[in-house]
Amino acid sequence: MKWLQDIKVVDLSTVLAGPSVASFLGELGAQVHKIESPHAGGDVTRSWRVPGEQTPEPVSAYFAAINYCKSYEVLDLRDAEAQHLLHQLLANADILISNYKEDDYEKFGLSADHIRSTYPLLIHARLRGFDSDPNRVAYDVVLQAECGMMALNGSPDGPPTKFPIAIVDVLAAHQMKEAILLALFQRERSGQGCVLGASLEKAGIASLVNQASNYLMTGQLPQRMGSQHPNIAPYGDFFLCSDGQWIVLAIGSNRQFHDLCQVIGMIELPMDLRFKDNPQRVLHREALNESLSQAFAQMASDDFMRQSKAQNIPAGVIRTMDQVMEIAKQLKMIHQEDIEKIPTARVKSIAFEIIA
Repeated sequence: MKWLQDIKVVDLSTVLAGPSVASFLGELGAQVHKIESPHAGGDVTRSWRVPGEQTPEPVSAYFAAINYCKSYEVLDLRDAEAQHLLHQLLANADILISNYKEDDYEKFGLSADHIRSTYPLLIHARLRGFDSDPNRVAYDVVLQAECGMMALNGSPDGPPTKFPIAIVDVLAAHQMKEAILLALFQRERSGQGCVLGASLEKAGIASLVNQASNYLMTGQLPQRMGSQHPNIAPYGDFFLCSDGQWIVLAIGSNRQFHDLCQVIGMIELPMDLRFKDNPQRVLHREALNESLSQAFAQMASDDFMRQSKAQNIPAGVIRTMDQVMEIAKQLKMIHQEDIEKIPTARVKSIAFEIIA
């Protein structure tokens, strides 16, 4: 369904967060017009390629992932005529998305005061890197570092590690999507647009959830634990089955732990005082995992998954990207589109539906 089919969007943003928001709005039916600078070949992600990538220039797979459902134009906004063309577009636009440094908004005639007085219906969504230093250049890995994520991520005996995707950009994009949709709702009620902001820094900090509360309420600094959970065991712990397939567990209750032990043939484990409840299992996680590893080594993954599903035991197979994309196809989550006459594909950004 094209919920936003009458909405016009101007996308001035680059890299990941802002462009992905614009494509999300495009998936919802909005008309999205992306404007790129002629300098350095436009959006920098056009040149971000994996080794051996054969996607024809000037479209990379990275660019295609977050720049679709759009039309494209090159304008040098340092030029007065180009600024005039931009403002002609804004006169009929509903949403403007940008991720400029603070000093550039005045330079391009996009100050908050000018937007509110000249385009009272326009929703201008500004993405920042750092609220604590608005003119600082911000890229995802820097924010992962400075928002505490890298210190938490990785194995206990390894170095701080980034997520394998630009997770802070993704989180900031969700914050901006929510803000834009709320602003559209508010505009329907008040007849007024607004200038709104979201930052990678705040989005990163807001995502720390239980890890932040663990520190705020206990004073204990969270440590790197690999995929393990600081509050629950076995949760995030993974085990190698007899067929070479890895299984990950997400046991959140004593009932689930008892059922797990039944399935893997270790009914005596819950009787061990070290494993009788979750606090004890967290405390004795290493000894618990040694016992579980021995059991899983004797069991085929298909057999375990069949029985665990029957008993409602939360567990999963650790799938590779090719395996996940087969599921994405079944779920009709693959979107294919020609960008500048180049075939591209990605997973859809919309993962919700109206059920009734």
